[in-house]
Amino acid sequence: MTRRLPDLEAWAIFAKVAERGSFAGAAQALGLSNPTVSKAIARLEVRLGVALLSRTSRRLSLTEAGRAALARAGRILQDGEALEDEAAEQSDVARGLVRISAPLSFGTAYVGATLPTFLETYPEVTLDFALSDRRVDLVAEGFDIALRIAALEDSSLLARRLCTVRLLLVASPAYLDRHGRPSHPAQLRDHHALGYTGGATRGLWRFRHPRFGEETVEPPVRLWTDNADLLNPALLAGQGLALQPEFLVWHEIRDGRLEVAMPDWSVPALGLHLMTPPSPLRPLRVQVLIDHLARTLAGAPWATATP
Repeated sequence: MTRRLPDLEAWAIFAKVAERGSFAGAAQALGLSNPTVSKAIARLEVRLGVALLSRTSRRLSLTEAGRAALARAGRILQDGEALEDEAAEQSDVARGLVRISAPLSFGTAYVGATLPTFLETYPEVTLDFALSDRRVDLVAEGFDIALRIAALEDSSLLARRLCTVRLLLVASPAYLDRHGRPSHPAQLRDHHALGYTGGATRGLWRFRHPRFGEETVEPPVRLWTDNADLLNPALLAGQGLALQPEFLVWHEIRDGRLEVAMPDWSVPALGLHLMTPPSPLRPLRVQVLIDHLARTLAGAPWATATP
């Protein structure tokens, strides 16, 4: 039996409908009419014998089958766009929209400062940034690039490590003068901790020492937050200790407003990674932004700062 060719156009339209959340939004983004978009989805559903989208008068949502198909459909759309961009005569000019996900604090503090020179250099490229500490699904949500600060697990995504991000145990000198300077993780149980909820092991702090090995402690936490920026005012006011990424506290350490506690003990470092979907095909507009971010962020002053 001869198999029919897959309906790649309909799958690409489906991916855009899922990304925009409506037929009208997908039609506008693709330059198609609403009936063309609707017919493409209906064509797929008839061919598959299952519904991909659940429609009401007010809401459009993916069915279980739609959710299962979305990642590959998104890849079809991204690969097709990249292939056409590379093959087009104008492929030597970067133009079009690039969608980027980045952590909120890091994006605000460092990524934003790199963008004016990029926009000046590439006037035909439009950037759409989503700043959040949430880990997005690049393919299913239609992102071209994600910046992640993490110890990466195995993934089908392509990753480029830009630099190391150290986590430092810090407090104000006034707090340490008042409560004592700990020399061993076990002593942290007698201190006030300020905690970040976005880590892999909430509340557990793991330390390593070149002679004494590894120690894990769960200090009492007075303040929890899912955004580490919020901890700095409490740190500076002497309300406790916190494990903070170096890029958020290196200025304060340099100026003496914060102090690194237990400097002989280290916390497993994270990495700043630039993530892209698994396809090696990239539109020029995406590649030039990747090159720009890699060049500007890998040389950030905090990446080489010594407290």
